[in-house]
Amino acid sequence: MFLKDTIKQFPTSSGVYLFVDKKGKVLYVGRAVNLRRRVKNYFDKNLEPRLQEMVSLASKIKYQKTDNLLEAIILEANLIKKYWPKYNIRERDNRSFVYIVIPKQDFTKPMIVRGRELKKFPASKAEIFGSYKSLTTTETALKIIRRIFPYSTCQINSGKPCFDYQIGLCPGACFGAISKEDYQKNIENIILLLKGRKKTLLKRLEKENPTQAEALKHLADVALISQEDYYLTPQFNRIEGYDISHLAGKETYGSLVVFQNGQPKKQDYRLFKVKNAPPHDDFKALEEVILRRLRHFEWHYPDLIFVDGGRPQIDYLTKVFSQHNIKIPLVGISKYGGDKLVFPKKTKKSFQELAETIKPILLKVREEAHRFAIKASRKARKFEIKP
Repeated sequence: MFLKDTIKQFPTSSGVYLFVDKKGKVLYVGRAVNLRRRVKNYFDKNLEPRLQEMVSLASKIKYQKTDNLLEAIILEANLIKKYWPKYNIRERDNRSFVYIVIPKQDFTKPMIVRGRELKKFPASKAEIFGSYKSLTTTETALKIIRRIFPYSTCQINSGKPCFDYQIGLCPGACFGAISKEDYQKNIENIILLLKGRKKTLLKRLEKENPTQAEALKHLADVALISQEDYYLTPQFNRIEGYDISHLAGKETYGSLVVFQNGQPKKQDYRLFKVKNAPPHDDFKALEEVILRRLRHFEWHYPDLIFVDGGRPQIDYLTKVFSQHNIKIPLVGISKYGGDKLVFPKKTKKSFQELAETIKPILLKVREEAHRFAIKASRKARKFEIKP
């Protein structure tokens, strides 16, 4: 069987792949959101010469599946560190790889450093993870990890809560809201995750912190997937629709409705009382509601976010998504533009065409968001709901 033919047996899930030569030596380690599709690309005619050489020397391609892309990134880094494959090193010199460093000190935090800076961190004084190939991907991975295991980047014991504390990313070391021992538990959990010891970590969390265990099991790492990769195989299994409503011109609420496989999933509906946005500022209200929702990482993340709004709303949310590195596809419907679908600028035409095919469902999402907002906000006058 030719090497290319073995790819047909590869899964379409995320994981890590290894090109191995006839002596069993690992030539290259890579990761993928879709193993079969990614490895198939190595047999294209337009492959760069360095990789053509690598493929010609390979006699076998191995793979290891992971539950998500974040685990694939961690596993890839650990395997590169273990095998130091020739064609990974030829990609760049060691000084330009990036590493995650966690100094061994009170109220420590993960830091990203270049290979040329590693000499500042002796192994006896720091936990070191990597090498990672992409600075942007590593930054995004840490952001996702921090949602589950918060850590402080602010001034310790400054006496007042920092902004990250208010959005759930800092456990409160800035004003004494967490003990040194409890803070260190979060750091130890991050270390276990970066070492690839997820099973051990889950076993610990199921006893000590079931909420974190559940979040880790249902980790949503869409932010790690590039727009290009994501749109190659778009799926709209879960669509979340948002709408803003006002009660008596005073109280503002944001409604969230969910459609799963084209049908309403009412048990996942939520109503948010807007707390911080100025009155009658629907843009700020939408921003607050969506960001608060996305902090609930124990809820399944959507494949598509829909808002009842046109170009102004989409342009505003596009900037918000960019600031928070949110890569979830976004679409709106312009009521005053004849119910035309509105997309962020630079959205691929193929994606727009695909979204047009589910426009009837999106119209239902809009109607349901309106209906739920009215019904739920009436109840909220008596029973305040605070997700």
